[in-house]
Amino acid sequence: MTQHISRRTTMKTALGVTGGLALGAQPAAAADTATSSDTATAAGELTLWYTRPAADWERESLPLGGGALGASVYGTLASERLVFNEKTLWTGGPGAAGGYDHGDWSSPRPGALASVQRRLETDGSLSPESVAGELGQPKRGYGAYQVFGDLVLDVPAAPTAPDPSYRRGLDLATAVATVAYTHQGTAHQREFFASHPGRVLAGRFRADQPGSVGFTLRYTSPRKDFTATASGSRLTVRGALQDNGLRFEAQIEVRTAGGSVTARTDGTLTVRGADSAWFVLAAGTDYADTYPDYRGDDPHAAVTRAVNDAARRPYEELRAEHESDHRALFDRVSLDIGQQLPDLPTDQLLAQYTGGSSAADRALEALFFQYGRYLLIASSRAGSLPANLQGVWNNSTGPAWSADYHVNINLQMNYWPAEVTNLAETTAPYARFVETLCAPGRRTARKMFGSKGWVVHNETNPYGFTGVHDWPTAFWFPEAAAWITGQLYEHYRFSGSLGYLRATAYPVMKEAAEFWLDNLRPDPRDGKLVATPSYSPEHGDFTAGAAMSQQIVHDLLTSTLEAARTLGEPPGFRTRLEDALDALDPGLRVGSWGQLQEWKADLDSQEDEHRHVSHLFALHPGRQIAAGDRWAEAARVSLTARGDGGTGWSKAWKINFWARLHDGDHSHTMLAEQLRASTLPNLWDTHPPYQIDGNFGATAGIAEMLVQSQHGPIEILPALPGAWPRGEVRGLRARGGVTLDITWSGGRASRIALTASRTGELTLRSTLLPGGETTLRATAGERYLFT
Repeated sequence: MTQHISRRTTMKTALGVTGGLALGAQPAAAADTATSSDTATAAGELTLWYTRPAADWERESLPLGGGALGASVYGTLASERLVFNEKTLWTGGPGAAGGYDHGDWSSPRPGALASVQRRLETDGSLSPESVAGELGQPKRGYGAYQVFGDLVLDVPAAPTAPDPSYRRGLDLATAVATVAYTHQGTAHQREFFASHPGRVLAGRFRADQPGSVGFTLRYTSPRKDFTATASGSRLTVRGALQDNGLRFEAQIEVRTAGGSVTARTDGTLTVRGADSAWFVLAAGTDYADTYPDYRGDDPHAAVTRAVNDAARRPYEELRAEHESDHRALFDRVSLDIGQQLPDLPTDQLLAQYTGGSSAADRALEALFFQYGRYLLIASSRAGSLPANLQGVWNNSTGPAWSADYHVNINLQMNYWPAEVTNLAETTAPYARFVETLCAPGRRTARKMFGSKGWVVHNETNPYGFTGVHDWPTAFWFPEAAAWITGQLYEHYRFSGSLGYLRATAYPVMKEAAEFWLDNLRPDPRDGKLVATPSYSPEHGDFTAGAAMSQQIVHDLLTSTLEAARTLGEPPGFRTRLEDALDALDPGLRVGSWGQLQEWKADLDSQEDEHRHVSHLFALHPGRQIAAGDRWAEAARVSLTARGDGGTGWSKAWKINFWARLHDGDHSHTMLAEQLRASTLPNLWDTHPPYQIDGNFGATAGIAEMLVQSQHGPIEILPALPGAWPRGEVRGLRARGGVTLDITWSGGRASRIALTASRTGELTLRSTLLPGGETTLRATAGERYLFT
């Protein structure tokens, strides 16, 4: 095979480890390497833009984020509005007005769980209402994510309506939002960004005529739990949530070139006659992610320090630092699928999308792919909570589903694109969040199940809610801990960091596995170990051994056993895992009409089009099913019967399912369905309402069409749709520590460049290779070319 491979040693400094996460960066000195900023950005293909201000937060505002801090930009002229958020501003938890119990049973229920299990053994199934009546309880002190407030800049000299010169945009490559317009012969420009290294939101107003910038800056909030005061050039907002006493603070400092800044007694700042003016905003709370109190230091010192540090620097320096930080992540991946962006605002581009093969359709698809990566960078950086149901963005005190962390798929889906699209660092908040669930999860395992290990059910919050509530079809899902820990193991499979596996992933995996070793029960019908009671998310009746439950537990025990062997764990625990896997019902059965069964009994209906297709977990994100095997064909039958409808996140999952089945055309059909029917004008995914997991799921699905490695071998273009006959992708990652650049034409790969970040044996599958496959011994820091 060496005649098909050329090798060049690359700069090993391009590969590294930060915070225990393998970076997997593109080789810095490769002559045949380009970044997306060299190509797509120059053509404007990574910009969302509009010809009028936003009139609706959910549908039209443009999101900025630096991890913990986020903002949504309206671009309104006479009264610019930025809705801003700090991810730890949550009601509920310890100190909540109605009390808080982590979802654990508020009083002992001896025998309740065993009673439900006996009834299932006798009756075979139970209604969700029946089980919720025995095992559920109303939520108490759960809380909700809160909007921090609105930063409003009233511009008295601005026009009331935009003219043809108006343009509002968001550049994904620089993570800067802009507003430009001309009024009475003066050109005005505003720009905004959220800096992760600076820990601030920043904005600048400028004009091409001296002395033309003026505004009054003020803070508003739907709550009445704050005071706003202005002194010098700084506005300070301080308060405590009435529900739980959580203290919060924001500070905004204004700087000008020329003109003046005046503080007023009504808590506002007024700029007059400036050539330009800029501001920085920092915000925080006294939340801490430590069980059981979840409280830390008063936010005043940290907020003051962030504002002072940013405000003493030149604006251009702050912006350049932000852009460099963002590009270091974003520019790792570029995608060319034959797109050509027409001169159309993004809302019109979306409205005219057909899902066909036009260059304009390809432009929207490529933009949507990169938008998911942009949103993940913006809403998940080290030192903050993970991305929630709305990332970091929220305009309400009562958002849908509390804008919380649903762990029956949604939180997990948020991080599906992280590894494969070269954003491994964004998983740091996810890993930390999983670790912090262990302490309350141990309490729930002990109080509700009388077992070792840890557990979390259907949904959770930043205050360690690991128990149950009483919504019948969405309260019971003890498999969630097994699923969310599995993604930590996936990070190890991509990075190969033994330190990360030993210190972070394996401890939580082991405890999650111990919970199931204690709680699996033999099914009296065949003696196989099953989860009971078991519920296929939001669908059907309670049974024992539903397919998704069994597949998730199989995945956990398999991964934990692999990790234990890798780390040289003592044989006792390994033997328990091996014995459990031997006795475990795997959750894979072909039913009477050729379908993969959702339940252990053959209960599936061919007319069922439920949005959840949970029993295909073993296909994606699991790895029990491989394209071409008998289970894959049964999964195809099930997926076809469910149809192409569903909510936004459901369609995104189906993109990934069809990609795993190596059906790129159907995967592309699902992408088109999501864009046509489940995407808002600002390209946010809608359930409805807005829910960010669909954005992340779609980005992951596009990557799955191009590269797969879940079974070990690296598959090149496994599900390339016919709509993308030629193209190029650079910077995708594969398990085994590999970064890939792929060029294709006529639906077949014509060039593959592989950069190894660790030394080891790799198997590559592609039609480019003689026989379709090759195995090589890769050396860390070297680049391999296949042509």
